Amino acid sequence: MAFADLTAHLKRDHTITDWDPEDRVAWDNGNAAIAKRNLIWSVICEHVGFSIWSLFSVMALFMGPEYGISMDQKFVIAATATLVGSCLRIPYTQATARFGGRNWAIFSAIVLLIPTALTMMLMMNPGEFGFGWFLAVAAITGFGGGNFASSMTNINAFYPQRLKGWALGLNAGGGNIGVPVVQVIGLLVIWLFADQPEIVCSIYLVALAVAGVGAAIYMDNLDHQTASGKAMIDCLKYRDTWLICLLYIGTFGSFIGFGFAFSQVLNISFTSAGASKPALAAAQIAWIGPLLGSVARPYGGKLADRVGGGKVTLYCFIAMAASASILVVAGMSADANGKVISGGVLAAFIVGFILLFLISGIANGSVYKIIPTIWEHKAQFRSGLNSHGKTTWSRSMSGALIGIAGAAGGLGGVGINLVLRASYKSNQSATQAFWVFLSFYVLAAVVTWWFYARRPIVVGETTDLAVASAAGTSGTPQRDIAPGTGPAAGGIDDKSIDDKATKEALA
Repeated sequence: MAFADLTAHLKRDHTITDWDPEDRVAWDNGNAAIAKRNLIWSVICEHVGFSIWSLFSVMALFMGPEYGISMDQKFVIAATATLVGSCLRIPYTQATARFGGRNWAIFSAIVLLIPTALTMMLMMNPGEFGFGWFLAVAAITGFGGGNFASSMTNINAFYPQRLKGWALGLNAGGGNIGVPVVQVIGLLVIWLFADQPEIVCSIYLVALAVAGVGAAIYMDNLDHQTASGKAMIDCLKYRDTWLICLLYIGTFGSFIGFGFAFSQVLNISFTSAGASKPALAAAQIAWIGPLLGSVARPYGGKLADRVGGGKVTLYCFIAMAASASILVVAGMSADANGKVISGGVLAAFIVGFILLFLISGIANGSVYKIIPTIWEHKAQFRSGLNSHGKTTWSRSMSGALIGIAGAAGGLGGVGINLVLRASYKSNQSATQAFWVFLSFYVLAAVVTWWFYARRPIVVGETTDLAVASAAGTSGTPQRDIAPGTGPAAGGIDDKSIDDKATKEALA
């Protein structure tokens, strides 16, 4: 039976035409199963891509003095991988529309065989390759970070508005789990085989092959993928694009930045605390935070489906500011003790970071719920378009912003590694970096409240976002003013209004 099913999938046409996720009858009569199948393999491909992207967060624990790589250089290697992965999210967003979601998933799995094999070469020959080699290979692992944007854009087109928060959160969360999984595999290798990091790379060479073959058999291409370069340029004209990027820097940027840096911070801290095997001690803990953040992400999207992305995101940033305060207090305590990290300070570091991972995971899902809602709402006022045109425009802009925000969020991860590097280099501790993180979360909370958490609007069957009431109006929720616009927020955005009559009606 299983073989017959496999054969059927191999023979069928992998291109779907006239896909309409909002058609409930079609959804209940087979489309939901098709979307689910594509979601599953999208998660698998993105998951392995995240693992390769964060491969050097594990390899750093294996890099003893014999490799000739300093602590300072390890942070630069992590920042380089994060930077390249972030920048690639822009072209990867366009890839599904140009080549098809299935086709690009196959390619993105195959291309990652290159950095994985090169990493194996570097780790099997300590001392024979310099810092430049590690930097170059880390940059190529960044292709795994690009997978996120193409995967999210693809799944966004498969699911209806009422389920996007859960579907996008599950897709992103399943991919994010690639970070703790590669760290757990690294822990097991350190524990069982100590000095054989090439085993980690071997496991992922097999995983990439499985992901590529599975995508080829079970995934599909949609003929109406709508991400485009023009949409990405048009996106930049809207204030909401820049606001979402800021918020995503604080959510996903925190997750991926700490995902790369947490093991190194732990290694430094355990060394200062006098642990006999600091690398093993760090590996035993480093995976917990990324795992909790990954698992929490789809629930952040699901919670946002119910109560609104703006509210959930606001509460998360408040909680992240409180968690960063734990790190600040612990860091200041260690600084006052001659930079010596006691057991209590070490415990506070672990608690603070794990809370940040968990809460940023929830916020990742809630921010991505906001994205399609923004464009669904704005599409209502594009009077020059019919119903189909509005839907197409909304999907195109959503896909574009997913890529832009994903890239911006990844750049936040670069910032985290560089800020930590600068803090350790100038002050021999991470306290200054913790203050920077705390300040940013406070700023993000204020922005979220002001633009997205003050008043709800309704799009179709979902309630989301928040906008200020217009000056001089009653407290009645204004459901026909775009988020972040209106007199109270600086005026109507003319680019989202197509005719004078509509503009006058909103004035």
